[in-house]
Amino acid sequence: MPDTTQLPTVELDGPLTMERVVAVARLGAKVRFSEAAEKRLTSARQHVDALAAGSVPTYGVSTGFGALATRHIPPESRAALQRSLIRSHAAGAGPAVEPEVVRAMMLLRLRTLATGHTGVRPETAVTLAAMINAGITPIVHEFGSLGCSGDLAPLAAVALALMGEGEVVDSAGAVVSAAAALRGNGIEPVVLAEKEGLALTNGTDGMLGMLVLALDDLHRLLDIADLTAAMSVEALLGTDRVFAEDLQALRPHPGQACSARRILAALAGSEIVASHRGPECNRVQDAYSLRCAPQVHGAARDTVSHAATVAERELASAIDNPVVLADGRLESNGNFHGAPIAYVLDFLAIPVADVASMSERRTDRMLDVARSHGLPAFLAADPGVDSGHMIAQYTQAGIVSELKRLAAPASVDSIPSSAMQEDHVSMGWSAARKLRRAVAGLTSVLAVEYLTAARALDFRAPLRPAPATAAALALLRTKVGGPGPDRHLAPEIAAATDLITSGELLREIAPHLGS
Repeated sequence: MPDTTQLPTVELDGPLTMERVVAVARLGAKVRFSEAAEKRLTSARQHVDALAAGSVPTYGVSTGFGALATRHIPPESRAALQRSLIRSHAAGAGPAVEPEVVRAMMLLRLRTLATGHTGVRPETAVTLAAMINAGITPIVHEFGSLGCSGDLAPLAAVALALMGEGEVVDSAGAVVSAAAALRGNGIEPVVLAEKEGLALTNGTDGMLGMLVLALDDLHRLLDIADLTAAMSVEALLGTDRVFAEDLQALRPHPGQACSARRILAALAGSEIVASHRGPECNRVQDAYSLRCAPQVHGAARDTVSHAATVAERELASAIDNPVVLADGRLESNGNFHGAPIAYVLDFLAIPVADVASMSERRTDRMLDVARSHGLPAFLAADPGVDSGHMIAQYTQAGIVSELKRLAAPASVDSIPSSAMQEDHVSMGWSAARKLRRAVAGLTSVLAVEYLTAARALDFRAPLRPAPATAAALALLRTKVGGPGPDRHLAPEIAAATDLITSGELLREIAPHLGS
């Protein structure tokens, strides 16, 4: 786990912000319950205990689950019922998902528990919080959620660890038994009581967590896309006039205005752009991949904004079935259905693919002597002997092709389950998993454009690029050499990717953008 001493503790009381989810999931921030949340937990549990003691069967408390909900379970068998529910539902398969996803999922389930609408005992919720704070991350497998009735298998894997069963990754990154990890941190395993098995598994927390993490990435990547587009405009002797505010105002999409403003700021003061601004320039219009960058990047920004609105609503939601209402009623509902999240997860994959596709087109132009306006073929030091960035563009093309496949929606599919009780499901978890792959692919595509545009700008010397793009170029040169004979490119792509994902590149150019 990273050093968390400088991070504020995230208090569970009401809606969470996306920034706090990221702080816990990615930075290792700790969590705690507010006094108000503890009171809500206690009050809701009293209602569940009263129902458990009654003679009328209540779903989730004294009955079986799903298609087995008609069977009444006697009090002496209810602990076994909860244990069996978690063990049977922890039926995931495939590779383990990323620890940050599991931590986000754990936090979001805790947030719903803190609303007091699930009926878990306070000590169960406190133990789950203790696992997060100790850096104990249950191993959750790729497959097992249909995005309806909750992310069942993934959340059951978390609940299994809470019971002291299964495997986890400890704070040192080692795979150990859950029992050993809990014992090593002084945490007592939980023996689940009535209703708690459902309350721990009946949520959309996995897909919501992945949505929040993807939004965190995409806010950064769209800023990077504007930067690499600006570098490519310079390198290809494009004009900055098309990004002017009065032109963008004719089509008042907020995302478009933002991207145009950022591209224009990144090009401000460029000697390269100024060198062909006069009447002697016979260029009429730039290619779409240059001229229309604000329209495409901006539409992606607006899609991200819509998805963020959905995420914020979900972060204020209490997802469980049945739920405990303020007057003590325990009511079934359909709020566990993942459609609202699934749709935007699928929606986001479309602009991710399109932004990457446009980036690849700009890269290809810089490598083609027929379209690059004087740059050497493939930006090679000695074309023919050297291949330059030829195959880096192949890598981009392969990724973009994959991104187009990943843009096909998962949420239009549904395979009925639980003996047709759950006859329409969202497949939101699958939409989230493919979006994570798409975001990673976009990062790599932008890294290649960054590398290629930087090399092209070097070939434009002695003309100097704009201060912002020059800063991006100078930062890259601390990790990657300039033009020269061919060398191993994969490490250079990895280095550029790291500058993007770490946030270092955006921090470096920020002082030159005026905002």
